[in-house]
Amino acid sequence: MKLQTNEEVLKYINEELNGYEGYLQFSHRPIDKDKDIFYDGKVPQVENEEGFIYEAHFANDEQSISIRQINDAWVIAVTDLKEIDIADEDMQSYVSDIENFRRIKMAQIWVKEADELCEGMQVKKLKKVVFAGFEKGDIK
Repeated sequence: MKLQTNEEVLKYINEELNGYEGYLQFSHRPIDKDKDIFYDGKVPQVENEEGFIYEAHFANDEQSISIRQINDAWVIAVTDLKEIDIADEDMQSYVSDIENFRRIKMAQIWVKEADELCEGMQVKKLKKVVFAGFEKGDIK
C-alpha cells in the first residue's frame, strides 16, 4: 500500500495501529522516547510536526508493519507473522540506541528454495528481517 501525504501516514498510525507496539522516526529530529515509542499498551497518537515521518515500524502478535518514505510516497509493507514459521533461533533481539530502553526484537524470515549451487536441493534462504516488538521485562 502507498500513502501520498504525511497527513495520511499520521492518520493511518493514529487510527489503524491501536494494539500495536512500535516506534517512528521523524526527518528533522532524533527519536524521542516519550513521543515516538509505543509499548506496554501505549496507544499511538502522533501529532503533525515540522518534518515528516521518515520511517516507522509496528508489530503485534500477528503482523509486522513497516512504513518508509520513498521518493514521493510512503510505502507500507505488512508481513503476516502468523502465517510464517518463525523458530526461536530466528528471533533475535538487539540493544537500542535509546538510553535506558528495552531491547528490540527482530524476526528473521527464511524460505526453503531449490539452490543450483547445492544441486537443486532445498536450502533455507533469508528473505527479510522484520520488526517484531520489544522485549518484555527489565530495561536493557
